[in-house]
Amino acid sequence: MKVTRSLLAVVLVASAISCSKGNSKPAYQFKAAPAPGLAAKVGTTEITNKELTEGIESEIFEAESKLFELKFNRLKSLLLQKFMDADSRKKNMSNDEFLEKYIATNVTITQKEVDAFVKQQNIPAEHLNDQVMEKIKNYLAMERKKEAVDKWLAEQTKKTPVEVYIEKPRRPTFDVTVGNAPTFGSKTAKVTIVEFSDFQCPFCAKGADVLTELKKKYGDKIQVAFKQYPLPFHNHAEGAAVASLCANEQSSKLFWKMHDEMFKNQDSLSADGLKKLAKNVGLKSADFDKCMSDNKYLAQVKADMEEGQKINVKSTPTFFVNGQLIAGAQPLDVFTQMIDEELAK
Repeated sequence: MKVTRSLLAVVLVASAISCSKGNSKPAYQFKAAPAPGLAAKVGTTEITNKELTEGIESEIFEAESKLFELKFNRLKSLLLQKFMDADSRKKNMSNDEFLEKYIATNVTITQKEVDAFVKQQNIPAEHLNDQVMEKIKNYLAMERKKEAVDKWLAEQTKKTPVEVYIEKPRRPTFDVTVGNAPTFGSKTAKVTIVEFSDFQCPFCAKGADVLTELKKKYGDKIQVAFKQYPLPFHNHAEGAAVASLCANEQSSKLFWKMHDEMFKNQDSLSADGLKKLAKNVGLKSADFDKCMSDNKYLAQVKADMEEGQKINVKSTPTFFVNGQLIAGAQPLDVFTQMIDEELAK
């Protein structure tokens, strides 16, 4: 049984109305499951845990990750307290005094660092004043202190390792195939990354930068497959998707060149713009133009989108590392940690 998002929304709204007006509620009896894998039962009809989580796997993972982070941060604060208390230098010092003197010593933030943060975050000049600049400075100082605490804890735990029994949430895993998607790397690689992306999506451009770093770092240790997921509100995304596959028709190397060029020039994805980009990367113009005019690979684009919808792709970019879902343009270390774990198996 597949529950649609519109049906789920109706249930949530109805629940909110019922609670707000104090109306009678359905009869729910909370008890232990009579058999493994069961979530609920009405009469002789059973609802399994698999049915319960189908379609909301990523939302469950995000919620579980927030709970894990909350618990883990609390654990770190408790460990910090215990390690400080065990330090002979603490004596009658307060936690803040010990922190300033022995852990986060001489934390100073320069104007150059503040200016770099403003530039990185693209904060408009008209939003900047003395109060905002002071908040930025305090934020950077706090981040520096967190780094110092992590470094100090790392030193302490080398002497006394910490066994952690809090279970880390497991990323949802899906059966994702490479199929006829353009690829990079070895087909026999231990790790396969399948990306669903949109050439007009600014977040996807950031995801492309991360993939570039991964390709440099791991080379043939990974295989990367690119699948099309043009969003309907991006007017040139579908054409760009077809263009990338027209490039792939000429060679895989030219696909990746076209891939990089389109992400670098997202304001040039009109029909004429795509022709210019194709010429810039060395594609045979006549073959490319005919491929585009025939909309030759539109069916493959549609097939990619249908596959994405079946495996919980809700936004772009979405990645699957050996089937494990990563939603959004996540930092490089999120990928490297997963890849290293997979390579170590």
